[in-house]
Amino acid sequence: MRATPLIAFASRYIHTLSVGRLRSRSALERWQERKIARHIAAVRALSPFYRELWEGWSDTEWRQFPIIEKTEMMAHFDRLNTVGVRKEEAMEIALRAERTRDFRSAIGSVTIGLSSGTSGNRGLFLVSERERLAWAGSVVAKLLPGALLRGERIAFFLRADSKLYQSVRQGRLQFAFFDLLTPYGSHIERLNALRPTVLVGPPSLLRMLAASRRAGDLPIRPRKIISVAEVLDPLDRAFIEAAFGQRLHQVYQCTEGFLASTCAYGTIHVNEDIVHMDKEYVDKAHGKFVPIVTDFSRLAQPIIRYRLNDVLTEKKGRCPCGSPFMAIESIDGRCDDLFCVPAAGDSGRTIPLFPDFISRAIIASSDRIEEYEAVQLSPERMRVALRIDPASRPQAEEAVRAALDGLCRQAGCRPMAIEFAPYAQGPGDRKLRRVRRSWT
Repeated sequence: MRATPLIAFASRYIHTLSVGRLRSRSALERWQERKIARHIAAVRALSPFYRELWEGWSDTEWRQFPIIEKTEMMAHFDRLNTVGVRKEEAMEIALRAERTRDFRSAIGSVTIGLSSGTSGNRGLFLVSERERLAWAGSVVAKLLPGALLRGERIAFFLRADSKLYQSVRQGRLQFAFFDLLTPYGSHIERLNALRPTVLVGPPSLLRMLAASRRAGDLPIRPRKIISVAEVLDPLDRAFIEAAFGQRLHQVYQCTEGFLASTCAYGTIHVNEDIVHMDKEYVDKAHGKFVPIVTDFSRLAQPIIRYRLNDVLTEKKGRCPCGSPFMAIESIDGRCDDLFCVPAAGDSGRTIPLFPDFISRAIIASSDRIEEYEAVQLSPERMRVALRIDPASRPQAEEAVRAALDGLCRQAGCRPMAIEFAPYAQGPGDRKLRRVRRSWT
């Protein structure tokens, strides 16, 4: 391994452990403010798009900068990035990687990636070599402390591999990518041969592995299991944890960066050593907000005052681990997946129902439900698909209907017409979204 990559990896690894020892919120915020101001100055100097966008504001006034979203980032991609990459060329390379399943896509030393586009709007991401190795240092320090000495065998299930994920291969770490588009049966033999100490994948896949373990086909005993890429539903968490006999951890990672990860107590903490997160509340009484992200570790494709399309729930009180980093109770889903339901009466208003409210109502209605999917088909109609023992289905459907009707009445909206169907989700390219809205 060349000296420069080793330094980039090791310096971020040490930095992450060092900042993670802070126990004062005020000290963290002062440190963060200095880092962000310096980062803003560098971005302003290198990105014509941001330089024009921020005209009239000083570097220390970054909290007042205009907020941008994915559509603006993609529209101004060529002038926003600082490494001279053109959107047309990057998209061609990324799409070719999707077709060939060869994910060594790069322009020079810059890694090119493509977001999954669950909202219908795919996005590109760029990461320089130094940023890629620094990301690996952060991941290993936060998720695998002690791994550099002990060594780990990591099985990583994702829709697409990337040079970014391959960066985790440092020292005694063994990293094995498992393609979600590969037939499921072929994974079992490979996993049993690898005997991974760390298992990483979306909850839909982890649930299938948990079922294989219960059936006796997968005797692996990983030391740590990490959920990524999809919203972790309480029903899936309970099933996976019971099968493997351990706590399930989470990573909040997307095109916009390595945003959050769980501590030893299972609390999701924002990675405030590299990311600042403002809260745009959509329901302050319930602590629900849309995050506005500033990543002060990435320069190739700067993420500054960037509104995500996710709804998070803040955690009340401090985590027992003692970290001053912002704590998140749950990652609830996409803004696009809020159910919009007509208000009771004839006011013409619509009332939002958050995905986790829908989930809790369905899960609590019957302990016989194994899996489910709830889709709002129109303002007045929804479909609920259930995996359940046939003998228990009639009673469970009535209980689900009553629970959802009660939720609507409590929220002040009209009960929706509900149609039931068998559950039919399987492995593949589509992310699992147990609660989603199919109309716009």
